[in-house]
Amino acid sequence: MNQYNHGQSTERVQRQTLFIHNLLGEISKVMVGQEGLVERVLIALLADGHILLEGVPGLAKTLLIKTVAQAIHANFSRVQFTPDLLPADLVGTQIYSPKTGEFSVHVGPIFTNFLLADEINRAPAKVQSALLEAMQERQVTIADKTFQLDRLFLVLATQNPIEQEGTYPLPEAQVDRFMMKVVVDYPSRADERTILDRMTGGPLAAVQPVVQPEDILRAREHVRNIYVDDRIKDYVLDIITATRFPERAGLASLRPLIEFGASPRAGIYMILASKAYAYLKGRGYVTPDDIKHLAPDILRHRVITTYEAEAENINSAQLVQEILNRIDVP
Repeated sequence: MNQYNHGQSTERVQRQTLFIHNLLGEISKVMVGQEGLVERVLIALLADGHILLEGVPGLAKTLLIKTVAQAIHANFSRVQFTPDLLPADLVGTQIYSPKTGEFSVHVGPIFTNFLLADEINRAPAKVQSALLEAMQERQVTIADKTFQLDRLFLVLATQNPIEQEGTYPLPEAQVDRFMMKVVVDYPSRADERTILDRMTGGPLAAVQPVVQPEDILRAREHVRNIYVDDRIKDYVLDIITATRFPERAGLASLRPLIEFGASPRAGIYMILASKAYAYLKGRGYVTPDDIKHLAPDILRHRVITTYEAEAENINSAQLVQEILNRIDVP
């Protein structure tokens, strides 16, 4: 890292990120607390990823994504996923007109900038497949035609804890498409008091559009130019490899607890998310602490535990933390 001109790059990044302060200012008009959640949404936005949120209802997940869309002057759609939801309800369908004798395409709510997929783990497999195409390819197929989605397209999916009745685990292949899985917790007592005052008092503050979609797309190009040292890339590979072959990292005790380790996509997302995080912090380079800060959210849904781990009440987050504690930091 010593050969890289941090000062010059950081100064340039700080000029580029001035619009982020305006965006955060608008979000704070409505959101109380949940700074970590807001940060993760902005990281996904800047790194062109998607987020899976797990938490009980009522934790302002819908309010956040709607507020972000308003502040960015973008379109927002919310779809409540249910067992009887059809792919056409999400992507759209063809409608036959008896007058003209022709079919016309009626597009669905997925044609937007920000899609809130509420309670995603309640929908059937065909709907998940349609969403998967949109997330991965930025396109949808209606009948025999393919339609491109907007370049600014973010899926924020929520799911209730798996233990709740009527919910099902998502397929690993689809979960892997989410850059991060964030566990949303209850607000602090002080934050909840502020929420009570704000939500039971006068009208809520109006959120003004202070950022254009073009600003986000331009910022994504800047994010990709954030510097990552080769030693940090090796550090990421060490972490990923340890989830697959813990015995090679001196963590043989974890071998019976891990069914499957992280996919190559995890490493890609870890680098991209860390670049976006450094950008948010006004830095032109990624540090090892950036990796450690984001790794739990990027890995917790990619490290699959065994039955033995479940029997011992050990979850993937605990395994990931143990790996992070043991891998040497550059």
